[in-house]
Amino acid sequence: MKRDYPLEKVRNFGIIAHIDAGKTTTSERVLFYTGSQHKIGEVHEGGTTTDWMEQERERGITITAAAITCFWSKTNEPDKKDAAKKYRFNIIDTPGHIDFTAEVKRSMRVLDGAIVVFDGVAGVEPQSETNWRYADEANVPRICFINKLDRTGASFENSYQSILERLSPKAVRMQIPIGEEGAHEGVVDLLTMKGYTFSGNMGEEVIEGEVPANLVDEAKKYRAELIERIVENDEAAMNAYLEGQEPPLEDLKKLLRKAVIGNEIFPVYTGSALKNKGVQLVLDAVVDYLPSPLDLPAATGTNPKTGEPAERHAADDEPFSALAFKLQTDPFVGALTFFRVYSGTISAGSYVYNSTTGSKERIGRIVRLQADKREEVEQVFAGEIAAAVGLKDTKTSNTLCDEANPIVLEEITFPEPVVSVRIEPETKADQEKMGVALRKLSDEDPTFRVSTDEETGETIIAGMGELHLEILVDRMKREFNVEANTGRPQVAYRETIQAAADGEEKYVKQTGGRGQYGHAKIHLKPLGPAPEEGAKVAKNITREDHFEFVNNIKGGVIPNEYIPAIEKGIREAMARGILAGYPVVDVSVDLYDGSYHDVDSSEIAFKIAGSMAFQDAAKKARPVILEPIMKVEVTVPQEFMGDVTGSISGKRGSIEGMEDRGLSKVVNAKVPLSEMFGYTTVLRSMTEGRGNWNMEFDHYEAVPQNVANDIIAARK
Repeated sequence: MKRDYPLEKVRNFGIIAHIDAGKTTTSERVLFYTGSQHKIGEVHEGGTTTDWMEQERERGITITAAAITCFWSKTNEPDKKDAAKKYRFNIIDTPGHIDFTAEVKRSMRVLDGAIVVFDGVAGVEPQSETNWRYADEANVPRICFINKLDRTGASFENSYQSILERLSPKAVRMQIPIGEEGAHEGVVDLLTMKGYTFSGNMGEEVIEGEVPANLVDEAKKYRAELIERIVENDEAAMNAYLEGQEPPLEDLKKLLRKAVIGNEIFPVYTGSALKNKGVQLVLDAVVDYLPSPLDLPAATGTNPKTGEPAERHAADDEPFSALAFKLQTDPFVGALTFFRVYSGTISAGSYVYNSTTGSKERIGRIVRLQADKREEVEQVFAGEIAAAVGLKDTKTSNTLCDEANPIVLEEITFPEPVVSVRIEPETKADQEKMGVALRKLSDEDPTFRVSTDEETGETIIAGMGELHLEILVDRMKREFNVEANTGRPQVAYRETIQAAADGEEKYVKQTGGRGQYGHAKIHLKPLGPAPEEGAKVAKNITREDHFEFVNNIKGGVIPNEYIPAIEKGIREAMARGILAGYPVVDVSVDLYDGSYHDVDSSEIAFKIAGSMAFQDAAKKARPVILEPIMKVEVTVPQEFMGDVTGSISGKRGSIEGMEDRGLSKVVNAKVPLSEMFGYTTVLRSMTEGRGNWNMEFDHYEAVPQNVANDIIAARK
């Protein structure tokens, strides 16, 4: 079977933004204009295509990333019906809410480009910054779209300046608006110096005209800036431009495309998705400037057999490699595994090798998604995104490949959960169903963790925020028919040490017959920064994110076979905590001495010795409790400003700055997570329902002693 679409005509891109910037509305317009649907769904009416979960439609927010395939002919293409002139778009509409940040993170890993949507009133918001950072980490080329220019208080210029100041000085205007707020009619394209307005059903007709007379001077000024930014990226074009020769339009577009793909320029477009203005021109820009899979460097990974670096190019004749980036439980077909093919092809019914786990799996069926509708396909080619039905052991971030040519692609890293709640089933019948439901939901969402409290036997679920856990419990009820009760949200505290200390334990037990003997001496200290990339780490050191174990045993004073048991004992002691039973992080343990007994020594004895030696040292090393500190942004009308700053200060918060946004004031602060539960109600009552806020995790910090005493007392 042959590929039905040339690879250079494929665009894999995501739509990312802060909550309420109009991302899903933009996606709905894209689907309408590309002909994927005949009616536009509106978020406020609960009829959207990409927000297909019941909870999404009820709450008007996006929770899970939806993948959609559709086709686009450029606006100025005279023969729009000719399939050969169309481009295939694989679009992922991602959530904007911080609680579902994992969806954005994982989507970034498999996308080739992104449209970043901004609210024309608010400009850059906190989640815009987080998403931008994820895109930077994944090296994803971006186009900016300043949306909602029809809203009262909208300002293209202010929003554009906020992008330059807070995200990247590499952003450059491609358009300027024709009118703002109620007078917003269309846009001026600076490259072609044409004005565009939109009419007909849902703004389908794009009408090209002259630049309005009152904007000509402004457009000329900004066009000169744009041309300079483009030619800067090519020496020959730069020299010609300095001599007064402007490159032809086609050459400018080629240079701009190269600069966008190289993340040297982020073009900025504008319009109003809700009022059907400007979206088609952004789709043209996707074709013109965002990369096809062929424009990007090869996917890199390692060969699991040799440990050597390996790479795969976007070509059908290369060995098959793909990354599973999302699992979803579907009520009709069961488990869906979304994957991005980096090289080669795969057919339904064939076997694939999971190089992350070393197991083989059969792909039953392959489906291409139009949000919640599906189209079965026989084969998927390099550079495409699809979902497989029938994979049992494949998890998020696993690599699927050809067994004869194995490769493990770079894994996606996810943030750690910061909020936990206790959960218990209502009836005995719900008990078993709850276990299955929690397992499936944690497979789908890597930031959702399930654990058991060993002392009480209770089940604890942890996630990125109150809303995140609330939605997961709601899904359990609707999708798995499990009724469960949850406790109050708990903060994911951590513990660490502030000083170095030595610890020793000689565990000796004589019970008649063979006894137990284990003896370990350790030096404990706070963990320093990770070594520079490429620096050699000594063979006797094992290092992870928050723990380092150094084996300095000389001359066999402790036999080698007992050393892993000591490390295991230390890890178990770290999980149990020092002060209040929270996991210990950021410590380095140096095992430097000990002794053993020829007959009585055993792994269990050394494990206990390691655990108790750690406890002994940790208590002397000035232990402290750490709490998550959140970056909080509160937007309120001017008259409530004093009340809000007072309430933040009363919550142990530190105010970092204030700014104006339209007619409102924005307060930026850092506040401990434990103080922010239920803040929505407090803020509403304080501001007559006119204030809103959002937060995201920033860092961990030691809690004050009086708060630590309360936390320790509550755990006893």
